[in-house]
Amino acid sequence: MSQVNIFWFRRDLRFIDNTALSYALKENSPVLPIFIFDREILDKLEDKSDARVEFIQRTILQMNEKLQAKGSGIKTFYGQPEEVFKTLTSTHKIDAVFTNRDYEPYATSRDRAVEEYLKENGIGFYTFKDHVIYEKEEIVSGSGTFYKVFTPYSRAWKAKYTEHPPHIHGDSLTNDNWFKVEKLDVHSLKSMGFESSPIQIPEKELDTDLVKKYTEKRNFPSLNATSRLGIHLRFGTISIRQLAKEAARLNSTFLNELIWRDFYAMILANNPQIVDNAFKAQYDQIPWRKDEEGFKLWCEGKTGYPIVDAGMRQLNNTGFMHNRVRMIVASFLTKHLLIDWRWGEAYFAKKLLDFDLASNNGGWQWAAGTGTDAQPYFRVFNPESQTEKFDKDLKYIKKWVPEFGTKDYPEPIVEHKFARLRAIDTYKTALGK
Repeated sequence: MSQVNIFWFRRDLRFIDNTALSYALKENSPVLPIFIFDREILDKLEDKSDARVEFIQRTILQMNEKLQAKGSGIKTFYGQPEEVFKTLTSTHKIDAVFTNRDYEPYATSRDRAVEEYLKENGIGFYTFKDHVIYEKEEIVSGSGTFYKVFTPYSRAWKAKYTEHPPHIHGDSLTNDNWFKVEKLDVHSLKSMGFESSPIQIPEKELDTDLVKKYTEKRNFPSLNATSRLGIHLRFGTISIRQLAKEAARLNSTFLNELIWRDFYAMILANNPQIVDNAFKAQYDQIPWRKDEEGFKLWCEGKTGYPIVDAGMRQLNNTGFMHNRVRMIVASFLTKHLLIDWRWGEAYFAKKLLDFDLASNNGGWQWAAGTGTDAQPYFRVFNPESQTEKFDKDLKYIKKWVPEFGTKDYPEPIVEHKFARLRAIDTYKTALGK
């Protein structure tokens, strides 16, 4: 059997500045890269034309072609990770497995199980930081605890970043320590029960002019003024370290968005219970309305609130929603309709190309007032004033809600003033204020 080191690709689908991969290639044994189409994740997806699955499959295909030029390739599997490693240990003499860390609860339990199995078989399991700039316990307060509020966290983050910018690794394709294999075929979508999606994936190139103007333009949903790089950060087709370096040079507001990403990843890593529970435990007392009809209208973009409906239709059609509008639609669901933030979070998880558990959870709990944000529970976005501020000419609304202003457009499903007071009273009573 061949002596190899395994590199396990996950949320790091690139050769440039890939931390664990660069370390694996420095070892003596040649590196066999693998990718597992994980059935624990894929079998739960209802939409079999999920654009994210197609994006991953296509990316692996392109990477495999690049490795074939070096006489190597990516070995793909469709199954459960533990079973995959049992197969690999029966076909290869493995020195060690290298991979980059993932902080989601499923990922951490999966990695523990794989590590245990490998250790029983005398195989090393080495993990590295790659998905974030600073992870779980790298940015702590003066008392040594993790930050629960973003502003002091961001100050500490920037101070650390200025003093010690993270190291950026080179292009692993320049290394020749790859395990030589015959041509390896990547699993097709069809073989896994999936099919192609009509949804387009945004380009991964950073538009530097856009980033320079980001501060002034980012809040206006009718403009093409945000980077749309979320899916590339989610699956690691671009490096967060390279992006942060550019952001630090070009625009502090854009850099701040990347710091939010680190912040929410850190919050989830330290508090895995927030997947199912409010970050502020007392907020689990809120008696959410089980309004399935209201939720359906929200999902379909038929609430009678044009900015909300435009956002939901943009999401349903493109897998993307402008960030300002994400806040508006999330506030509307949790405050106007008093529907549990977990319902909205789960819907976003199904639809968003850039779905990331930590950021999605953080954003929804922020909107619901149940999360880390210091703002009191009585913040309720007014869709009309938000429209006046950020879509005054109704360009965004008219693009996604063409029947707005005609008899075909529905009346609001709830009156704003009534809904706002109901939300505040409900929260106040539940929290014993």
